Amino acid sequence: MTEKDLVIIGAGPAGLTAAIYAGRARMNVLVIERLAPGGQVLTTEKIENYPGFPDGVSGYELSSLMAKQAEKFGMELINASVLDIKVADDGKKILKTDDGEIIARAVIFATGANPRKLGVEGEKEFAGKGVSYCATCDGAFFRDKEVYVIGGGDSAVEEGLFLTRLAKKVHLVHRRDELRAAMLIQERARANPKMEFIWNTILLRIEGDKIVERVALKNVRTGAVETLPADGVFIYVGLTPNSALLEGVVELDENGFVITDETTGSSVPGIFAAGDVRRKTLRQVINAAADGAIAATAARNYLDEL
Repeated sequence: MTEKDLVIIGAGPAGLTAAIYAGRARMNVLVIERLAPGGQVLTTEKIENYPGFPDGVSGYELSSLMAKQAEKFGMELINASVLDIKVADDGKKILKTDDGEIIARAVIFATGANPRKLGVEGEKEFAGKGVSYCATCDGAFFRDKEVYVIGGGDSAVEEGLFLTRLAKKVHLVHRRDELRAAMLIQERARANPKMEFIWNTILLRIEGDKIVERVALKNVRTGAVETLPADGVFIYVGLTPNSALLEGVVELDENGFVITDETTGSSVPGIFAAGDVRRKTLRQVINAAADGAIAATAARNYLDEL
């Protein structure tokens, strides 16, 4: 059975930054990641608001640089899934993984969040058959096609803009009459001739035979329903935190995000949350990285006090 001072679960920007800070503090630390280091940022084609990259940087490149930096400071990373966590009477955390049990004196959860599902008729049936949650992953399949983007925040508009490079037409469907995205992104979208906005409207259902062929849209003001031809549907309506492991262990909010203090500490001493899994008002790479730095520092202080 492996025993560590600190275990970091998740190797996105928050987890990798935590690993950098923990490594520089010479902590006995292990990072557990199911897939490749990078997390959700791997699906982002270009990041323009991370300091130090005036011309922007791809999510893949930024993740690679972060991982390389963490490795420089001795990051030990294993590919595994954490199946369960228990807090022992002595305060140690027992992590059950598909690669054996690990005991940690402190744990940082940097497990991120996944795209939220709408739950409309046809969404589940056509997932991977015209329904997508990642334009940079699947956009190439819709070259010269007509697609619909559902949402009005930064992700929806940015991914919609990316799709205009490939698709014949991009219809952005939003339930309100104004976007929530940053003004610079809005200006780019409004200036793009291949993007059309459908206001005060929700996606009612997705239809087709074996693949997406139509969408039914409902105007929330008039109640009118219209069925339109569609080749693809990209859904961006928020995130669902990857916090199922912590249910009944630490305090979560009504949406499942971990409630923390300003040091990223949860309701259980020695369990910290960093990045998108934590309750906060902004979810960007820059503050995920900041969370990781704060969490690693708080974990070190916690261990010192022990």
